[in-house]
Amino acid sequence: MTMMQWLTGPNGVLFSSTSVIVVLILMLFMSIKLYASYRNKVTYRWLIAAISLMMAKQAVLIGLAFSRQSLPPWIYLASSLLGIVSFIIINFVFMKLYTYRTAQLRSLPFLIMAGATGALAAAQYAVAPSGSGTSGEGLIVSFPLLDVYMIVVTLIILLATRVADLSPKYYTGLIVYFIGELARMADAYVFHGGQPWLLLLGLLLPIVYFSLMFMLLFEWVIERLMSTYQSSIVDGLTGLYNRRHFSSKADALLKGSKSMAIIFCDIDNFKRLNDTQGHLKADIVLKRVAEIIKEEASSIGSAGRYGGEELLACISTERVKPDVVAESIRKRIESETIVTVSVGFSTSKESGSVQEMVKQADEAMYYSKMNGKNRVSSFKSLPASAKNLG
Repeated sequence: MTMMQWLTGPNGVLFSSTSVIVVLILMLFMSIKLYASYRNKVTYRWLIAAISLMMAKQAVLIGLAFSRQSLPPWIYLASSLLGIVSFIIINFVFMKLYTYRTAQLRSLPFLIMAGATGALAAAQYAVAPSGSGTSGEGLIVSFPLLDVYMIVVTLIILLATRVADLSPKYYTGLIVYFIGELARMADAYVFHGGQPWLLLLGLLLPIVYFSLMFMLLFEWVIERLMSTYQSSIVDGLTGLYNRRHFSSKADALLKGSKSMAIIFCDIDNFKRLNDTQGHLKADIVLKRVAEIIKEEASSIGSAGRYGGEELLACISTERVKPDVVAESIRKRIESETIVTVSVGFSTSKESGSVQEMVKQADEAMYYSKMNGKNRVSSFKSLPASAKNLG
């Protein structure tokens, strides 16, 4: 027996279906974890149902391939129905997952397609299935109407999703599935098993399709995890680290560098800006100020939002002087925005803890605020009477 004969026989079906089942088991595991972890239970129920139906179809295919006797037509019909309905559901779920923020995906077209599958199956079964080859000692039963409908469904979904912002892997998967169905139909109805390479395509392309679906689901899970992680460490408005994560970054910087500084910035007259030009304008200004501080701290440290209009930077001072960085921040904000900032800074020479440095930098900023605003003050240079007043 040649390799081609082995692949295009029952063993090839076993290899193809077993490979698909392994991929589906991985997808099922992720789906169950998603169902247990997130609120959108209905979508994940559909996903679990679709994967289960797909696994059932693959199991039926294995059984049919190794059958040594004629089987009733309804078993072949069940296999076709499982394949089409599960395909419709899985595409609905993936479109729901990837478009839920940008579009309202209607379930009615998918329900109509699923309902039409049942109607066509009943009509085809009532008329008569057709034979298209042999399996063991029995005749392989096929349903031309359902096979053509599968091609139509794939084309409808492919064309309907062109305007959606979906991953290229999704469209690649649909094209792969479409080619696989065409190869299977050509082998069954045109060449009647006379072209082994068509049968081979029909067996191998489903593995590629479901592997792409697995990658899509895996990437979606990673994106959700990354999004959840980002929202736990980043301030939603400014894009800077939130207070808690900034403190951890500053602690790490203090441990990993010989010297560092905390720069504390407070936007001058920010309440007046809110009252006179509105919150939207104030938020735009706040975001721009945050961008400037982030840019100045990049490669030498990190930036964070302490609260309200109070923004901080922690920087290593091994290669730069803190007063130079602080003054650069002040100058850029004055020239690039419609506001100014009062700035204070403290270094690790004045304190050995981040919490104490933040407190000292806050006091230096307060001194700048009380002495004309739009200036930089060092905690070290503050008069004794000005300390512990912030």
